[in-house]
Amino acid sequence: MHPSVPELWRLYREIAPAAPAEIPAAFYFCDNREDADICADLVVQGRKRATACSLAELELSGQPVPQAGDFAIVTDWDGRARAVIRTKAVEIRAFIEVNAEFAREEGEGDLSLEWWRTAHRAYFERVLAGSRHTADDALLIACERFEVVLRA
Repeated sequence: MHPSVPELWRLYREIAPAAPAEIPAAFYFCDNREDADICADLVVQGRKRATACSLAELELSGQPVPQAGDFAIVTDWDGRARAVIRTKAVEIRAFIEVNAEFAREEGEGDLSLEWWRTAHRAYFERVLAGSRHTADDALLIACERFEVVLRA
């Protein structure tokens, strides 16, 4: 764990002492350096206020489905803390049911649903390759909306 992660959580707990003492999960978005760093910047800028992961990838990684109220620390590819986020809401939808409003809230690319579907289908194909899961229109997606509660 990069030293900036516990330090950012310590700073958050100074302004929100009721927050849990345990450091929440720290992660970067995406599966490559360029996209991970872009997404971290978008979170810090306030443009990215949502994210989507498939239930299949959560199952494969042993991670729970996010829940409203969860905290997390967004990092860049190298693990440096960039922001503390708190989940506001999670809706489970089939890939094909993700709408334009959610695509805009994700804040990536040109903000269109078409861009979202192309980029996310390619991502899900990569992360689910070799598993029993397929990146099709029925793939269940955890559509998570969050707020930034502290920027690094």
